[in-house]
Amino acid sequence: MEIRNIAIIAHVDHGKTTLTDALMKQTGMAEEGVSMDSNELEQERGITIYSKNASIYYKGGKINIVDTPGHADFGSEVERVLRSIDSVILLVDAKEGPMPQTKFVLKKSLELGLKPIVVLNKIDKPGIRIKEVEDMIFELFIDLGANDEQLDFTTLYAISRDGIAKRHIDDDSKDLTPLLDTILEEVSPASSEEKLTKPLVAQSFNLAYDNFLGRLAISRIYEGVIKDGMNVFVKNNKNETYTGKITKLFTFEGLQKKEVKEASAGDIIMFAGLPDIFIGETICQNEDHIPMPSINIDEPTISLNFLVNNSPFAGREGKFVTNRQLKERLEKELEVNVGLKIDFSSPEYYKVYGRGEMHIAILIENMRREGYELQISQPTVIIKEEGDKKYEPFEEVTIIVPEEMSGSVIEKLSKRSGIMTSIVTENNNSKIIFEIPTRGILGFRNEFIVNTKGEGIIYSRVIGFKPYVGKIEKSKVGSMVSMATGKALGFSLWNLQERGALYIHPAIQVYEGMVIGNVSKGMDLTVNPIKGKELTNMRASGSDEAIILTPPIELTLERGMSIMNDDEYLEITPISIRLRKKYLTEVERIRESRKAK
Repeated sequence: MEIRNIAIIAHVDHGKTTLTDALMKQTGMAEEGVSMDSNELEQERGITIYSKNASIYYKGGKINIVDTPGHADFGSEVERVLRSIDSVILLVDAKEGPMPQTKFVLKKSLELGLKPIVVLNKIDKPGIRIKEVEDMIFELFIDLGANDEQLDFTTLYAISRDGIAKRHIDDDSKDLTPLLDTILEEVSPASSEEKLTKPLVAQSFNLAYDNFLGRLAISRIYEGVIKDGMNVFVKNNKNETYTGKITKLFTFEGLQKKEVKEASAGDIIMFAGLPDIFIGETICQNEDHIPMPSINIDEPTISLNFLVNNSPFAGREGKFVTNRQLKERLEKELEVNVGLKIDFSSPEYYKVYGRGEMHIAILIENMRREGYELQISQPTVIIKEEGDKKYEPFEEVTIIVPEEMSGSVIEKLSKRSGIMTSIVTENNNSKIIFEIPTRGILGFRNEFIVNTKGEGIIYSRVIGFKPYVGKIEKSKVGSMVSMATGKALGFSLWNLQERGALYIHPAIQVYEGMVIGNVSKGMDLTVNPIKGKELTNMRASGSDEAIILTPPIELTLERGMSIMNDDEYLEITPISIRLRKKYLTEVERIRESRKAK
């Protein structure tokens, strides 16, 4: 049986998972309503976070499909996946054209010598611009250094939501057969008779974890046959070798993994039995085999501390609250999340390094849903020092805003050390591209949404480390800090809302040192949110005014991470997200500020 391995790459929300789901449905490998994005968080956010494997059978052959994340924070997932496949389907929205994340994943695939099949999706949308988007894609290929063969790509047209693909825009098509036929024509089979007769060579490109089987490796077999119970050698790029035994072997069938006794060259498999295996290690039959080139994983760009929750409300809402439980959960995460690094050396906190705010936020959100309570410190950018020079991560930020708002956005990002590299205006919308230090973009997203009244779109991708740019001026807001513990009252909040924006509703339990809102003047303000109205038996004009409260700003995980100051912690429980000062009483805060001076 001929096997072909492909990945679907695209920008966030251009329809990768929808297309994969439609392919599964047409070939009878998945039922209606079953999706590749099976994780609860993925379904809520509408994005792919974890790369996933699936397979379909078509015309007597097997096509392994890998669905990749489109968000740059999960670039470590994309990098590995592309090493295991033979071609990519580049999915582009026929109205929006190629977007920043398209560029990110396409660059990786072109560097590996893969020849993409381009699919223009959502051709049923109003305002599509087929010719312009095709030109933009061609220019993008040239900009990314595509060779002549890669520039001679095939283009198809699709409505993935309806499961339709066409070779020409005017064709009459009722399903995805044109796309499936193109895959068979364009993608060379992954196996051959010659490869099947050679000794086993495979490389792991992803990890999974099972409570009963332990660490599982997802691997591509390049040569030979792998069998259940087989003794193998594992080699890494440091020329270290150890031996192990395959104890369980699976291939992918539809969205499910299927236990098998053996699998052959070209296939993508999952196996148990090697508890120490890592990404990029070579699994081979002969001890003298040269290991395959290692798989590079993008290095982290931000760091923050994870601590046990020690607030006055600690332990009320969570199931796992101890230091040992927090450490065990983070160690388990390291088994599969290779873009993450954790320093366990401090007894007071665990320093976590990640690829971006979204990367860290997904980990924390998963933990709180599992019942964990914890606190995190303000995310900070990783600064590298080489000799006497300092380097920091930079991002390419793409912003699409109504034309009249572009001036204020350019001004704000310029103040944050952003350099504008391009601006294009069409249909009353401006598309502006900046190069900016990651420090400059931290905490900007929420401010951007407010300033553009929700009409702006912002994307970013890490482009590497560049020389440190020095101090960045950011508009700092002060914190409104509770001086008392108890139930917040509407009367008190009504008076406090004149000082700044509140984060809490009336009748919420607060504690001393909890941040209940912000102060626009930039200085911290200690307030009493539990103070009630003085009651007398005298009536007076104005004493019975109606209390009108402005709806508070809801503290979400990402918002909390972006607005917190360096002397604060974000307290996270399965039910609540609270902002608090590191030192709860005002006396302690004054004492610490004197020490700092």
